[in-house]
Amino acid sequence: MFLLLSPIGSNASIHIYHNDPFREVGNAYLLSGGSEGLMATSFSSSNHISYIRFENITFWRSKDVADQHSDMEHSSGLVQAIIFEAADRNNIGGSAYGGQRAICCTPDLAKIEGCKQGEVLRRPSATDINWPVVLDVQFSGNSLFTKMDYKEVHITKTGMYNLFFVACDPKLKELVMSGKTMWKNPDGYLPGRMAPLKKFYVFMSLAYLILSIIWFTQYVRFWKDILQLQHCITAVIALGLFEMILWYFEYVNFNDTGIRPVVVTTWVVTVGAVRKTVSRLLILSVSMGYGVVRPTLGGLTSKVLLLGITYFLASELLDITEYVGTINDISGRARLFLVLPDAFLDAFLILWIFTSLSRTLEQLQAKRSSVKLDIYRKFSNALAVTVIASVAWIGYEVYFKATDPFNERWQSAWIITAFWDILAFALLCVICYLWAPSQSSQRYAYSEEVGEESDEEAHSLTSKKGEGDISLVKQEKNVGTNDDFEQEDDEEEDKRE
Repeated sequence: MFLLLSPIGSNASIHIYHNDPFREVGNAYLLSGGSEGLMATSFSSSNHISYIRFENITFWRSKDVADQHSDMEHSSGLVQAIIFEAADRNNIGGSAYGGQRAICCTPDLAKIEGCKQGEVLRRPSATDINWPVVLDVQFSGNSLFTKMDYKEVHITKTGMYNLFFVACDPKLKELVMSGKTMWKNPDGYLPGRMAPLKKFYVFMSLAYLILSIIWFTQYVRFWKDILQLQHCITAVIALGLFEMILWYFEYVNFNDTGIRPVVVTTWVVTVGAVRKTVSRLLILSVSMGYGVVRPTLGGLTSKVLLLGITYFLASELLDITEYVGTINDISGRARLFLVLPDAFLDAFLILWIFTSLSRTLEQLQAKRSSVKLDIYRKFSNALAVTVIASVAWIGYEVYFKATDPFNERWQSAWIITAFWDILAFALLCVICYLWAPSQSSQRYAYSEEVGEESDEEAHSLTSKKGEGDISLVKQEKNVGTNDDFEQEDDEEEDKRE
């Protein structure tokens, strides 16, 4: 069993270990020191090199083991740090006569490979005989602890690198360690797989800024005709822009310092959770016909708010676990426990959205409101495309991770995260296009909804002045009758929901 101390996704920064125990793996006792993609560079400047640095690494053994040695012994225990590229993983350890693979050299492997028994079996890389790198740390005499010398290993080849601390001596099975390692890329401490996201959030911020300028221009221009629905869209755009800017500055800080402050990252993921929650509730409200075929959500308001609060809490907990502090430093089962509620709520929301959208379309067809019906059909098509794209991408993400167990495709892993932000932005653009502020916005509002027949009667009323008051009375009766029916329909739908 491996103990992953340095989480994938943040290993290129500074890592602190606090009395972490070694775990038994085969015939060795290991402690994972991290794995991350590091990029090489042609610059010779010390500010533009990739390296893995060891600082204040201390190993502690039990007093019982230390007392078994005299204080005159030069070497009374060996711990080795191994750094290797994922492509060279088979150069570490081996198997004798087709048996179980071992990391440490066994008597049989010593005969076959010529390795030294009790040490890590290492074969030189085909591309560089100096790799993998093995660093030895010796206990002396009967001391309880030993310190690793300050060491900086320079990376000259771009790749996914792994660090393990290994003790082949069974007497050191209770070994613990403390200290820190520092992983740095040429451009900063940002891990290789996360580095492209810094530029991505710049482009996303610009995209949201352009959308904001276009939307707010129309918003201010037609302020008197703004619908409640358009106020909600404005809030989502503002939250999206704020979130992208915060992510960018959070990545810049991480890249410059190698540290992700808990408070700053928590604020970023909280804004993101609020944006995702409001976006989903907006889509649900639109699907229910809020502000278009019904003035309010009626009895459904409390249910929608309850769902929103639940989704926010689930999303916030998952994002904090993912991004705040030590990333991915939890077991697969624990992470699955946090992912499942979020996935279940998303599935429930999709079902509720499409069910409500179907009923809204039926109402618009029955009332023969062709303009609103056309908008909702385009909206439903956009939602269908979004759901299909989401399912397809989830399938690709599972395939991507299943076929890359050693993270060798780390340079394109950022696309997995970026896709969801792009998809959310694309759907928001569609909603902004369909419900853009204009001088005719009120024709889509609930208060103006009298059906196509009423529109035609109103048109004939203005063209045939001779019928005057009689036609006007008929029109008012029809409007009143339609409003009564609409109110009854809303009440029945609330009961069904």
